[in-house]
Amino acid sequence: MEVSEGVEMLHLDYHGHMIHPILMWDQEMAVLIDTGFPGQMEDLRAAMEKAGVSFDKLKVVILTHQDVDHIGSLPEILKERGKDIKVYAHELEKPYIQGEIPLIKDGHLENPPKGKVDETLIDGQELPFCGTIRVIHTPGHTPGHISLYLEHSKTLIAGDSMYSADGILGGIHVPTTLDLMAARLSLKKYVDLDIASVVCYHGGLSHVNIKDQILALSQGLAD
Repeated sequence: MEVSEGVEMLHLDYHGHMIHPILMWDQEMAVLIDTGFPGQMEDLRAAMEKAGVSFDKLKVVILTHQDVDHIGSLPEILKERGKDIKVYAHELEKPYIQGEIPLIKDGHLENPPKGKVDETLIDGQELPFCGTIRVIHTPGHTPGHISLYLEHSKTLIAGDSMYSADGILGGIHVPTTLDLMAARLSLKKYVDLDIASVVCYHGGLSHVNIKDQILALSQGLAD
């Protein structure tokens, strides 16, 4: 589903569980935000080609956080694309993603997905890819969770800081959130942004009365 020009919300089905990585592209390159579960690289390739973007155009992977449904296919992508890919994540997530310490929520996995993080990100940083991508550190779900704001299209890529259902923002997903207080404070970072659309990794696109929805959520009027 096209969110705006050069921004596509992908639909990946994992045993009936739908997730939504984001694909961005311009004439020079493509950027993938999150990589799905392990074994979904071919699903990603097919989704990219359906959007008219060759897998060979992929140059950057940005990981919102360390959970297995976000980093799962990173090893396969790196195996195929190798030195042509640069991986970005928040500095607090890097050791988990690289396999230096067990994943916080998926530490029980015998062979967790892992891959080298080339560049670490900090709050407020702007990445010059496919327009400008602003990094927002939104801890709570995990310590180094990030969201991404695309100013040119007024789009917030919320990762797992929020979920949505039937186009309505549902707020924080409490059962999978490590630090509820931090997660609530993170939502307040969205209030002053000019946001027309929000993409949640779980639930997809919301674009109706976004400012009012976010204000209510940040004030604790809805979860």
